[in-house]
Amino acid sequence: MGRIYTLLFLVMAIWGFNLSALVILVNNIEPITLTSVRIFVAGISVLIISKIIGIFRLPTRQEWKTIFIITIFNVAFHHTLLAIGLTSTSGVNAGIILGAAPLVTMVLSIILLHDKVSRLRAVGFIFGFIGIMITSLAGAEGLSSISYGDLMIFLSMLMQAFSFILISKLNPTFDPRLLTGYMLVLGSGFIFIVSLIVEGNVTQLTKLFSFKLGIIFLFSAIMATAFGHMTYNYAIKNVGPTETTIFVNLNTLFALLGTAIFLGEPILRNHYFGLVFILLGIFIGSGTLEYVLRKRRLRS
Repeated sequence: MGRIYTLLFLVMAIWGFNLSALVILVNNIEPITLTSVRIFVAGISVLIISKIIGIFRLPTRQEWKTIFIITIFNVAFHHTLLAIGLTSTSGVNAGIILGAAPLVTMVLSIILLHDKVSRLRAVGFIFGFIGIMITSLAGAEGLSSISYGDLMIFLSMLMQAFSFILISKLNPTFDPRLLTGYMLVLGSGFIFIVSLIVEGNVTQLTKLFSFKLGIIFLFSAIMATAFGHMTYNYAIKNVGPTETTIFVNLNTLFALLGTAIFLGEPILRNHYFGLVFILLGIFIGSGTLEYVLRKRRLRS
């Protein structure tokens, strides 16, 4: 369990820094077209890694159906709606809405999986969300009015949260890391079709052959998307969607740090207050506090 939590911490750091990478990339290439190619490269990378570590196999007909359903929610709907939403809303609104993912996943787990979440851990999820709000609103003029983009971001987050429930119910004989590869490759096809309809300019991808953009793209595709989603989906299957998604709160922290380092944006005092709530939320919501208290009771 400790090893999985350590890997999740690393993935959240990579995902947080990936925000800065994506900001640079989408300033040069249309977002949906970029997303389709990034996810395709990531999917191929995952399948190659799966072959190397000896978990690669072809899915059965029933497993293909499961993969297709999860792909629709986890890759096609989530990434397409996210790309569209980010063009029509503020970063403040998007940060707060995406920060609600652990709470939404917890609610879906209770409703669909009949998970039992203690009051103490529920408090941890709320603390984490408060931290997201404080961090996202730091230095902003305030939360702007609800927009079409906000709805797209919310639907994107909801689609991903629902996919986490589906992944946790996947046949245990099918490795979730291999599932990630098939999902990404299949999903990239859906997103590419959307990009042709909405953007229709694939020649812009030649910009990725420049050294700087190429390196940034490979980091985003292989480290953030391939390694990140392999690890994350593996954690969902082994420790559950509720426990795993609480770590998503760390995204805001590392995204903030990344924008300060790579984009030169300032870190304000409220960011530190938000950090305290985020760390408290993870400590309580992941069950670590309950484990410590239980251990102390056994010793006494």
